[in-house]
Amino acid sequence: MLLQLGEGMLTTLEIFVLTLLFSLPLGLLISFGRMSKNVIVRTIIKVYISIMRGTPLMLQLLVVFFGPYYLFGMTLSPSYRFPAVIIAFTINYAAYFAEIYRGGIESMEVGQYEAAQVLGFTKTQTFMRIILPQVIKRILPSVTNEVITLVKDTSLAYAIAVTEMFTIAKQMAAHEASMLPYLAAGIFYYVFNWVVAAIMERFEKKLSYYTAK
Repeated sequence: MLLQLGEGMLTTLEIFVLTLLFSLPLGLLISFGRMSKNVIVRTIIKVYISIMRGTPLMLQLLVVFFGPYYLFGMTLSPSYRFPAVIIAFTINYAAYFAEIYRGGIESMEVGQYEAAQVLGFTKTQTFMRIILPQVIKRILPSVTNEVITLVKDTSLAYAIAVTEMFTIAKQMAAHEASMLPYLAAGIFYYVFNWVVAAIMERFEKKLSYYTAK
């Protein structure tokens, strides 16, 4: 049982890591579009974020996987299942991260931009060296909540028959008429989330500028 579940755990980890790898930087780019002075760009991004946040992730998975066939008549390959999961998870979580980034960036005092300009910093240097490190510190708790949610959301991959850990646990439970696979899956998700929370907490402490004495 553990060997079979282990294979599913690897798939779950792959979905988790790849989603963060793509959605975190994409979310930052989308947040720039959301704050753009161009009304057209800002409106398009706003509608995109609204759709991603206002519809279920499972529905988005189905659209990404079956959309090419129903819209363009493209033949779907079984090997497309996993990339479809990564695409759907990435565009979904990028929308959430974009709003988190936007909140953090817009919370920064205008005086910091003005001071950086007086010191001769370019806009890019100001953002990368001064603003972004502070934004990361401010948004880390919100990002942590989304990352923990992502751990649990990986189980939705079963909707398009990607055999991650929850799918395997469900199959084993049905085959063996036992709750043990579900219990093992629950323990895995709990421990995974505990590890993620512990890692993010360490990041928060490292980013703290002041330590209470």
